[in-house]
Amino acid sequence: MMSGSLRKPALAGVVLVVAGACMNANAALITYTAVLSGLAESPPNASPGTGFCTVDIDRDAHTMRIRVDFSGLLGPTTACHIHAPTAVAGTGTVGVATPTPSFPAFPHGVTSGSYDHTLDMTLASSYNAPFLAARGGSTALAESDFWLYLHEGRAYLNLHSSVFPGGEIRGFLVPAPGAAGLLALGGLVATRRRRA
Repeated sequence: MMSGSLRKPALAGVVLVVAGACMNANAALITYTAVLSGLAESPPNASPGTGFCTVDIDRDAHTMRIRVDFSGLLGPTTACHIHAPTAVAGTGTVGVATPTPSFPAFPHGVTSGSYDHTLDMTLASSYNAPFLAARGGSTALAESDFWLYLHEGRAYLNLHSSVFPGGEIRGFLVPAPGAAGLLALGGLVATRRRRA
């Protein structure tokens, strides 16, 4: 029979092993979310449109699943994509990082809708050509940089319409509740340092 002083370290060790196994099982998947609005645009606008976006990054599978729900736009949709990297987290504007003018099969010509699509981030078609070219055409470097910009809060999803060609609603992508702790524990480790 174990004494009380021996059981506590043994129990703590079991808890750490189980927690580590659970973290490793989910470490590859990190979720980011964004609330989309006209007030979050740059410059802000008075659109009554709203939306919500979820981006799931699977680092092991090298995929990005994008889910967007939106409604109440003043004009029909013309484009939707992710911009990155802004100079400062949560503010500013910058060029498009993902396919243009929109993600594949994004609904165009509507004022409300839903979208759910997964991109293979090892393919050049998952990036905007200038974003890829700035990384020497390397999809591995583009993927690494893109994950870093998401982690740093320097990427936003933008939904454009005919009434607001520059963007009717947008939102900066931030870690979903629960993902922040995973990031802090090393769930996302940048493979290279940012150059800019």
